[in-house]
Amino acid sequence: QVQLVESGGGQVQPGLSLRLSCAASAFTADHVFIGWFRQAPGQEREGVACIIQNDGNSYYLDSIKDRFTISRDNTKSTVYLQMNMLKPEDTAVYYCAAGLSFISDYVCSRPSLAEYWGKGTLVTVSS
Repeated sequence: QVQLVESGGGQVQPGLSLRLSCAASAFTADHVFIGWFRQAPGQEREGVACIIQNDGNSYYLDSIKDRFTISRDNTKSTVYLQMNMLKPEDTAVYYCAAGLSFISDYVCSRPSLAEYWGKGTLVTVSS
């Protein structure tokens, strides 16, 4: 069982940056990917960025790939999402998730196939 705890959300002005953290109980073979999904008001949950545990390859939602960077610290069992040049449309609850079924077309996976979820952290981008 993988336990995930997000932190780092908050309110930020457009154009500025924020870093989210996801502390995992362990980086083990019980999951293939770990990454971030988000759900904006009135929208479906979508994959944002993920990293494959065994090789470190990362995948991004097209609309954010030039602004966001996912990284990991294996010694701390923590994955990060550095979000730069934030836009109002980035406003959402951001969830850390992990699972076994990696599907790159969905940026990590379809949300229904991610087995482990954090509770989410709210990011609000506004002036």
